[in-house]
Amino acid sequence: MASEYIEHKLSLLPDLPGIYLMKDINGKIIYVGKAKNLKNRVRSYFKSSHEGKTAKLVSTIADFETIITSTDKEAFLLEITMIQKHRPYFNIRLKQGNGGYPYIKITKERDPRIKIVNTISKDGAYYFGPYPNVYAADETVNFLQKVYPLRRCNGYQGRPCLYYHMGQCLGACFKEVPASEYEKQIRHIKSFLNGNVAAAKKMLTKRMNEAADQMEYERAAEIRDQIKYIEMTVEKQKIISNDNTPRDIFNYYLDKGWLSIQIFFIRQSRLIKREKRLFPIINDAEEEMVSFIAQFYQQKNQILPKEILVPKSLPTDLISQLADNTPVRTPVRGTKRDLLNMAGKNAQLVLEEKFRLLELDERKTTGAMKELTDAMGIAPGNKIEAFDHSHIQGADLVSAMVVFVDGQPNKNLYRKYKLKTVDHADEVASTKEVIRRRYTRLLKEHAELPDLILMDGGFIQMDAAKDVLENELGLDIPVAGMVKNDHHQTADLMFGDSDEHLYLDPKSQGFYLLQRIQDEVHRFAITFHRQVHAKNSLSSRLDDIKGVGPKTRNKLLRKFGSITKISQASIDELQALGVSKTVAQTIKLSLSKIEAEKKDRTKSKRNGTQS
Repeated sequence: MASEYIEHKLSLLPDLPGIYLMKDINGKIIYVGKAKNLKNRVRSYFKSSHEGKTAKLVSTIADFETIITSTDKEAFLLEITMIQKHRPYFNIRLKQGNGGYPYIKITKERDPRIKIVNTISKDGAYYFGPYPNVYAADETVNFLQKVYPLRRCNGYQGRPCLYYHMGQCLGACFKEVPASEYEKQIRHIKSFLNGNVAAAKKMLTKRMNEAADQMEYERAAEIRDQIKYIEMTVEKQKIISNDNTPRDIFNYYLDKGWLSIQIFFIRQSRLIKREKRLFPIINDAEEEMVSFIAQFYQQKNQILPKEILVPKSLPTDLISQLADNTPVRTPVRGTKRDLLNMAGKNAQLVLEEKFRLLELDERKTTGAMKELTDAMGIAPGNKIEAFDHSHIQGADLVSAMVVFVDGQPNKNLYRKYKLKTVDHADEVASTKEVIRRRYTRLLKEHAELPDLILMDGGFIQMDAAKDVLENELGLDIPVAGMVKNDHHQTADLMFGDSDEHLYLDPKSQGFYLLQRIQDEVHRFAITFHRQVHAKNSLSSRLDDIKGVGPKTRNKLLRKFGSITKISQASIDELQALGVSKTVAQTIKLSLSKIEAEKKDRTKSKRNGTQS
């Protein structure tokens, strides 16, 4: 149900094209959309029923604003600009760049060069790629530099460079190379990179055979590798069309609010790369696809092809305008239609696989929870809270709690406890304090209670927890103990009035879930304990310095955070915290001795290791 404020704004919406920006309670833009008719589109969010990602979006909207445009194309361009600027949570957001694939570049200079680059600039240079195999692309450039040399040196230096003597540079290092000579070489290189490699392979094969006949086997092997890398880079797959037109193919599949996209990159008449994307979507698939393609070609390192192929459900004219007037077509027959259909089938397979994995994962996690509750003979549940304690020889006592919901950790619900009533290693007292603090608070807040409590340890921790829950708080929550073997690995679960072993099947999903919970609560407790111990150790060192009391110690810790940083602070910086000059000098002197001792210990260890 829309608020009165939203209702009022809805009544003022225009019947015009434009974009709308949905905002949350903090005024943050969470979704950007476009519409041919802003009034109809924006009202549909609040006047219709929704599910999935759209329902979640609508429940989060606290306000919206609109921007009117003259045409549908302007709305699309403005929508993409706003998405890239604000990166809204509910929009499809593309990662920037080309995924790390390199390009082969022929520079636009008086004396051009050929090289490998990872980014594209509007500098008039020739770019080829992207190439999925970085090593093969590099080997191909090395080959081209030897067969069709341009410039490999830094330019004119008054004498020939080493590459000129090796036949891999046209000599810009000591003379003026005619532009026509560069143009001839560039024609050869462009032809080669566009797939016309037969002549080069024939020449290399001849050289390889000649080297082998002369028993120059290392040279023959080197040439063989060059042929292999050329095939990997330029002839990666069999020819799939009869022309060399660079084209990108987009197709998609929609199901259960998820959009699966496949992109095929056809270069040198071959399928050189495929990308796949999965998104939960808000609007209909056609609009999301147009927005996706427009964003795709506005990425920093994306070269526009000579042709884009899309299914007939998409507006080819609009996509062409958004892609800098690149021709956009829907093939109706032949190889291009088959490739488009193949992209669609791949999109469907990827999405169906995702759903199967989600279903399997859900079956595993919820099934694992049921295995545990069935083994204990208690009602099925979905929320487990687990506790563990940590200390070093009774010092710096802490406890930690982790929460698993439907078999998955929910880290937002994790809690840390510094023990207040226990000052020595006492498992019973530690357990009672943390259980009392946790569930007294939940009762006061009328918060949700867990379906099961797990204690890391045996009957001692279990009985202490049950004593507080039943006799102090009047709660009837099942409590079990996670038992470890002699190798400190999860072994079993203890439960019941007599604290009996359940002898869980170690190959079951229930046992696997128990193992994950025990490992996670132990990790969380140990991490927290190390933090506390490090801070207390630092505090104790400061307390030993004459003139440093609790207030000064806390100021120093808050400001600098470590012994090293405090020792590096100037007298003036220490005095700025309200410390007298005498105490500041004492702090500097004392800590410099500590730092010197630390360095000596490190040096001694290093020397001992070396000896």
